[in-house]
Amino acid sequence: MLSLLAVIGMTVRQLPGFAFRSVSDYEAAMAQIHDRYDALLGPGLVRALESLQVFHIFTSSWFMISLVVLAASIVVCTLDRTPRLWRQSIDVRVVQPEPFFTPTLPDRAVMSGVPVDAVRAALRRRRFKVRETDIDGTTFVYGDRNQYTKLATLLTHTGLILFIVAAAVTTKFGDEQPLLIAEGESLTVQPIGTPGLLVVKNLGFEAPGFAETGQARDFTTDLAVYQDGQEIARKTIRVNDPLAVAGYTFHENNFGPAPEFLVSDENARPLWDGPVPFDGSAGGLPYGRLQVPGSAILLEFQLRPVDGVPTIVIQPSRILGENGDGTVKTELLDVQAVQLVAGRQVVEIAGAEMTVGLLGFSDYTLLIAKKDPGQGIVWSAFGFLITGIFITFYLPRRRIWARIVPSGDLAIVARFDRYVDVEREFGRLLDDLVAARSPA
Repeated sequence: MLSLLAVIGMTVRQLPGFAFRSVSDYEAAMAQIHDRYDALLGPGLVRALESLQVFHIFTSSWFMISLVVLAASIVVCTLDRTPRLWRQSIDVRVVQPEPFFTPTLPDRAVMSGVPVDAVRAALRRRRFKVRETDIDGTTFVYGDRNQYTKLATLLTHTGLILFIVAAAVTTKFGDEQPLLIAEGESLTVQPIGTPGLLVVKNLGFEAPGFAETGQARDFTTDLAVYQDGQEIARKTIRVNDPLAVAGYTFHENNFGPAPEFLVSDENARPLWDGPVPFDGSAGGLPYGRLQVPGSAILLEFQLRPVDGVPTIVIQPSRILGENGDGTVKTELLDVQAVQLVAGRQVVEIAGAEMTVGLLGFSDYTLLIAKKDPGQGIVWSAFGFLITGIFITFYLPRRRIWARIVPSGDLAIVARFDRYVDVEREFGRLLDDLVAARSPA
């Protein structure tokens, strides 16, 4: 069940973690899902898949139930097997009955003229722990190597359980959110009032080749992180080379245009002076919006080339309130959209009693700030799992029983775990014993 759900999660586009912070974030993320799948599957089927939690499969009820069942299964299985594994590992029987050494059975051998000391020495050379018992002149020698290997399965199962615990801890206490920061701007990471509040600042952004070809060879952000007013970290980050500090990891995710506007009221008093990230898309062209501070006006922008010149098209709306899902309820002003070119003009927004000027073009960078408190548990789980697998596959148990009667005749039996080449290893031990035989 988990494998099936994982395949679905890796095949179908998933909602980002920050989509669940608010109703508006969820609606915006689902709008992208509809844009992607409605034409292929139809809106009705997409809505049905949404109700089945297909678009957030790894946090869905189905996946959580499957993880709980798996964890319970592993725990019960481990508790059930542990006493038997312990008995198999600790119980050592040196003396075996006569039929056990019957030479016609597999992995047996007999020979004469081998002294007890030679058997003991051959086993120790092969790194066996030797135990010995004498009964009525007959000597029983037992060699055991990697006696407690079977218990390594407990390490493997512990690793699997810790992986599930790490997922639960990250889901409960982790944090993942997008940080859209224009060049030269700052943004808080946690809510205002959080002790040890982190602030990140975009000191500089570069995307070589993007302006010339429309395809960036690379994009980097000179990122600084502040805590309590003090810089605690700074790094030029790029994709797959994040900055980790104070429990958060900051990943470079995307970038886009962030034109700088000056919005003034009818008395030329500034209402907004700064960049506006165009983090949306309208008609395949970059799109942004600004709720003008101190007014009930929403300005929507679209960046489009006009005669090869980057031009901003502005459509004003009046804010009427909020919809039930938390989005802004607006009404378009009965005016034509206006066009604005950098540095050339200031346009008046009719019906809004304000002017807008385009000061220039800059860029924003989209970071993903991720706090993963389960990361340490994941590394512990990985260590347990790999250690258990290594011991199981590379250190399997090997056992040898030997019986030497007073006449010097030797009967020997090998019992090895799977993954061991019995013919090779048992054969080498027999070669050592044949070489140690007395001339008689």
